[in-house]
Amino acid sequence: MSASFSLPRIRTLAMATVTQLLRMKIMAFLLVFCVIVVAAGFAFPVMNPEQQLKLLKDVSLGALQLFSIVIAVCATALLLPRDLEDRTLYTILAKPVPRHEYLLGKLLGVLILIGAGLVLMDIAFSGVLWLRQSLVLAQSVAALQQEGTATPEAVAQLKEFVGRQGLTWNLHLGVVAIFFKAAVVTALTLMISCFASSTLFTIIIAFLVTILGHGQGLIRDYFLTGHAGVVKKLLSALLAVVTPDMGVFDVVDNVINGETVTPGAFGFMAAIACTYLAGYAVVSHLLFVEKEL
Repeated sequence: MSASFSLPRIRTLAMATVTQLLRMKIMAFLLVFCVIVVAAGFAFPVMNPEQQLKLLKDVSLGALQLFSIVIAVCATALLLPRDLEDRTLYTILAKPVPRHEYLLGKLLGVLILIGAGLVLMDIAFSGVLWLRQSLVLAQSVAALQQEGTATPEAVAQLKEFVGRQGLTWNLHLGVVAIFFKAAVVTALTLMISCFASSTLFTIIIAFLVTILGHGQGLIRDYFLTGHAGVVKKLLSALLAVVTPDMGVFDVVDNVINGETVTPGAFGFMAAIACTYLAGYAVVSHLLFVEKEL
């Protein structure tokens, strides 16, 4: 392997980034998430079984999305300014570490942290959902027995229904889709931080572009309708190019409703995420090379 690109150096930078973020108490989000999941799991017991399980999935996956995006933006936006403030960046670049390796190490470090956090939150969510699913099934079977309708067919149908609405592998694919979205936002935020003048500016622009990305489908439709003027069309086209299409990763509602994420849809999400990551990484490098330190 050439001296200009070293995987061990990138790995070292990534692990140093993880350690740096852990010291900044970024993972305190995990404790908040666990409290929210437990509260949602045992709230509103008067709802029917389907509503109880859907509420738990809705709140938990919504919290997963929110926390992953917040961590992706805030953690990444703090990296370059903190390294400049501590003069760590000068120490790293004074060694034989190219700037692209520095950026890749930072990006990989944030992705490792987000991925580990999502895994831990997924485990907590799965445990609470499984427990809630077992309780709901037991209560529903007991209700059938009280009504005298607990036939083997009825119990089997109930188990199938609760199992479909409860813990399935499909939910984990939904969590992976959330990671894909957070990864794209991380790369986007890193790119912005390479030319931003302040951390606050990076955070505001990153959140703004992420929000626009969720409506990119509407922007694209507006651009293609042909009813808008030339200026509006150009603005719509520019927004469609600059903002990532976050709608590609929005499968959470489908997962909550028990719909299956097909292999084709999952592969498409993975390909789009990799494309955005590569594109933003290249632009970040071009900007960072020209940045005066």
